[in-house]
Amino acid sequence: MPRITALYRYPVKGFTPEACHELTVQPDGRIVGDRVLAFRFADAAEPEQRDGLDYWPKSKGLALETFPSLAMLRVSYDNEAKRVRITHDDSLLVDVVLDAEGRAELTEIVTAFVLDSPEWKQLQREGRLPLVLVGDGEHSRFQDRSRGFVTVHSEASVTALDAALPDKTPGLTVDDRRFRSNVVIDGVDAWDELSWSGEVRIGDLRFTADGPIVRCLATHANPDTGIRDAKVLTTLTREIGLPAPTLGRLLLLHGVSGAVGDDSGTGGVIRVGDEVTFG
Repeated sequence: MPRITALYRYPVKGFTPEACHELTVQPDGRIVGDRVLAFRFADAAEPEQRDGLDYWPKSKGLALETFPSLAMLRVSYDNEAKRVRITHDDSLLVDVVLDAEGRAELTEIVTAFVLDSPEWKQLQREGRLPLVLVGDGEHSRFQDRSRGFVTVHSEASVTALDAALPDKTPGLTVDDRRFRSNVVIDGVDAWDELSWSGEVRIGDLRFTADGPIVRCLATHANPDTGIRDAKVLTTLTREIGLPAPTLGRLLLLHGVSGAVGDDSGTGGVIRVGDEVTFG
């Protein structure tokens, strides 16, 4: 029986994962504490609209796709206290509550880190500084898509990708963290999740399988060093033969449209070890 082997949430959009033993799925299909904050460029502090929904394109803010050095930061979030903690090389960079003073300090520290990284020139482009921290720390609204999804992939797919990487650096292993999913499962063959349709049940919660996840350059960044050291996208298409660089699946909580404000679903808690069934 397929089971959950790991759970992740991403308190700050485009930053590193926070591993969790359990995740709470809200009635709107989004995960508590997941993508509740984002650093946006100065000229993109307000959302765009897509299909009548708020949309925050990751190209207009800090994200691993363009700023791979962000992978070196470790983020944890206390959603009850609305407290953000970020470390780098086991040293504390910032630990603040999301009041006005804390938000200003968090923005200052993150800006300084990026300006001291190899990607510092990216922030010098017109309209990018000062960075703006958006989000209230409570509402999950900064997914890559305007609809709210839970994301899943299998360990087997990542293992198959790792084995197919050409000219791999000795000792390098591509692991789950590169793919920024909420749910990682075992007990299925590689790429099985790409063919799911209909209902997917995780623990006591029911989801509907939506589209496969097309990956971006964020997957090339080593989750420890921030160095782009694995050609994931071309391996998925050229070596494995997929029509697009896809890995993983989108899941929509049963009964909701995924639109902001639609909380008509039945949320609940999913945990490491929960069984997964699919049609």
